[in-house]
Amino acid sequence: MTPDQILAEIREANLSYLMLAQSLVRQDKEQALFRLGVSEETADLIGALTPAQMMKIATGNQLLCRFRMDDDVVWNLLTSHGRGAANDGMSRLHASILMAGRHREAA
Repeated sequence: MTPDQILAEIREANLSYLMLAQSLVRQDKEQALFRLGVSEETADLIGALTPAQMMKIATGNQLLCRFRMDDDVVWNLLTSHGRGAANDGMSRLHASILMAGRHREAA
């Protein structure tokens, strides 16, 4: 991939993320806060963006979204290969609980 292609992909990802985030905020703000991991103030800003503002923000060269799983515990829970369906479900539930707790701490 060329640098120009990477920038185009980043811009497309940013626009998709903003559109999804705005849709989530407008449909169910509480769920959006949890799923996006953003503050209420940020959710309000996202919900009020015009299409032109979203296009302008999306054209930056930095990704707007980021991975929320920033430690080995959560990554290991999410990538537990070959442990069986029951354990896989429990691992994902445990990872979700850990991420939800971190969202509460950040808010």
